[in-house]
Amino acid sequence: MDITAHIEYQGNLRTKATHIRSGSELITDAPVDNRGKGEAFSPTDMVAAALGSCILTTVGIKAMDAGFSIDGADANVRKIMASDPRRISEIIVEMNFPSRDYSEKIKTIIKNTAKTCPVAKSLHPGLKQTMIFNFL
Repeated sequence: MDITAHIEYQGNLRTKATHIRSGSELITDAPVDNRGKGEAFSPTDMVAAALGSCILTTVGIKAMDAGFSIDGADANVRKIMASDPRRISEIIVEMNFPSRDYSEKIKTIIKNTAKTCPVAKSLHPGLKQTMIFNFL
């Protein structure tokens, strides 16, 4: 079995995750509203950020294959928590695509690709995913 990441608990509600293939490391902290320091991404922040990153990555792949560019695109991600049980109830991803005079066909390709990225398809169906597309 190939290992994707190794996670070490470092105390005080902090972990260090190491990506096995690259050696890249990241730190997580529990959020301030759940007894943490909030000095780094929380695990639920990473889930929300993963959705935004996955969307831009898969749209970028589709753009390369279809002969258009999304270079300069960005996304702002907002995570909304619920309680009882504590969980992510909604992730809002607002994407900004630079002015490229995209056709309606390309805009549809972007939207459909975003909604079917692997992270979007992996999240629980009860987690609301709101995607906002701004074509500047």
